[in-house]
Amino acid sequence: MIPKLADLGPDLLVTTRRRRVLTLSLPYAGLALLAAVATAGWWWLTPPIAFGIFVAVVTATHDVVHRSLGLGRTATEWALFLLGAVLLESGHAYRATHLQHHRTFPSDDDPEGYPADLSALGAIAYGPVFLARLWLWAYRRGRARRRLWLLAEAAVPVAAVGAGILLWRGLLVYAVMMIVGSWVYPLLTVHLPHRHYGDTPLTQTHTLRGRVIPALFLELTYHLEHHLYPQVPSHHLARLARRLDPVLADAGVRPRRVI
Repeated sequence: MIPKLADLGPDLLVTTRRRRVLTLSLPYAGLALLAAVATAGWWWLTPPIAFGIFVAVVTATHDVVHRSLGLGRTATEWALFLLGAVLLESGHAYRATHLQHHRTFPSDDDPEGYPADLSALGAIAYGPVFLARLWLWAYRRGRARRRLWLLAEAAVPVAAVGAGILLWRGLLVYAVMMIVGSWVYPLLTVHLPHRHYGDTPLTQTHTLRGRVIPALFLELTYHLEHHLYPQVPSHHLARLARRLDPVLADAGVRPRRVI
């Protein structure tokens, strides 16, 4: 039996102002570092910094989507836009499709979860069209106000590429890195976590335990824990995982061990 979150500890829902500021500012700190490195001509340093930006944005956006950072309604809308803009993506499309994923996985009306049923090679090949499919799904189902956000977000990558061609090569390189980098989403964020999923909440996704890899991905590897308790912010998922260990052991669920 899956315990109620209240029984696991109400502290798992607490997000302090300091943590909120850190989570929301980390992507922009990475962006500033990348700009400084590019300006200095140290291009060899840009890929690992870009990876860090991806992880920071995905983590922050994830928590904003699930309203686990304590933001108000207006702040949430702007956070989705501004965080998505860092990766030249649509934060509002992600919210619509990710919440649908939590409501309906696995189903035919879950565009985010679709790569779970593909092969690994199929998930890789699906990468270039994944975000476009999510955006179209969200736009078709969105009301007028949300469609305005979606249209504004769709213009961001076009503007970035255009400005990169006309004004600064560094911006063009950044835009290409962000666009191409997003092609791994179907494989890393859907196919691998849900591969060979079962019929129960405890078997529909996996969890990775370790010290280095979970920290490197800012705790996003605790995918099972997140699906069971999506309202818990990312910075508490490791603590949640430790408290769930006896429950998972009793259910015969074995977390996958990584470094």
